[in-house]
Formats: sequence, C-alpha cells, structure tokens
Amino acid sequence: MSQFIVGLTGGIGSGKSTVECFFQQLGIQTVDADRIARQVVEPGQPALQQIIDHFGDRLQTAEGLLDRAALRDIIFANPEAKAWLNQLLHPLIRQQLLQQLAQCQSVYAILTAPLLLENGLQQYCDQILVVDVPEQVQIERTVQRDQVSEQQVRSILASQYSRAQRRELADQLIDNHQSLQLVEQRVRRLDELYRQLAEEKLAKA
Repeated sequence: MSQFIVGLTGGIGSGKSTVECFFQQLGIQTVDADRIARQVVEPGQPALQQIIDHFGDRLQTAEGLLDRAALRDIIFANPEAKAWLNQLLHPLIRQQLLQQLAQCQSVYAILTAPLLLENGLQQYCDQILVVDVPEQVQIERTVQRDQVSEQQVRSILASQYSRAQRRELADQLIDNHQSLQLVEQRVRRLDELYRQLAEEKLAKA
C-alpha cells in the first residue's frame, strides 16, 4: 500500500471516535472498521441474510434491520457463534476497508479499528496510535453509552488486548482521560509528525 496509514485503536470506551473527529477537522480522511462492520450487515447485504439463516428470525427487527444487541448477547455467551460470525464478517470488512483506504486522497489516512491489533490490521499501517484510558473509565463510559451491564463490558474487555499489551505495541499514545483541549493539542502535534513521515515515505517511493 503506497500511501501513509496510521492505525488508530484503543479499547472499548476509550474515545477513539473523539480522536478520529479531531483528525478529520484537520483534513485527514478516515476509514472506520466499525462503520464498515455496520454497512456489511445492512438490509439487502448478503451477510445479513446469512446471519438470519444461521441464528434465526429473532435477530431481525420489524424494520428488517439486524438486532445488534441480541446478536451481541449470543456471541458473548457462545464462543462457537462468535467464531462463525467472525469468519463470515472479517473478510468482508477487510476487503471494504482496503478499498476505502486506497481511495483516500489526504496526506495520510487514518484506519480506525477497535480490534486493529487483535485482527492483524497493523500490517497495513505505518504507525500505530493507541487511545488510552484507565480500565474503570472504559467500563463507566461504555455502561452509560450502550446501556449495558458492567459484567457485559468486562466480558468485552476480556476479549480485547489488555491495556498493557496495546501500550506496548503503540508507536504513539493519546491519554484520553484529560480535557478535550489537551487531547486536541496532542492530535495537532501528531498531525505534524504524520505529515512529515508521510512526506518522507513518498520521497523514498
């Protein structure tokens, strides 16, 4: 892949979307794996019908949409169900995100993915930026945002890399347990760094 790509990741509730938005305000194009994951199961997409066929009509709402909360309950209670779903969706998501990255025209591009490291997506990235907050903050934010139990959030955390693992694999960190102003300042400094690195990569190409 010729262009310069920054992989943006962090555990659930770490605030990746906030950081992604600050980069977008600086004119940087982003590709979001979560957004693509929602698109590949929209009505009319083959993956949605395969999920309904596999798990039953109870996963389809009256409007014909995927009941994401019900699906989440199933896969976190059943490792085999989770493995089947991943086998179906991951190749579709990866294909779409690579296509979208190839279409980005900004100086560099951001690939945002909560499971960037777990799913081996760092192979497409030149730098890894990790959004970091204490685990208790992740739990509190996610319970409030998604209206789920603390137990369910802890199950999600257990399925992701630990905070220490992500920090170890990061090229850069953003502490998102501070004011938005400080986070934005950090993004601006990183933007300068990534622009410089992107130019250096282009010069070597």
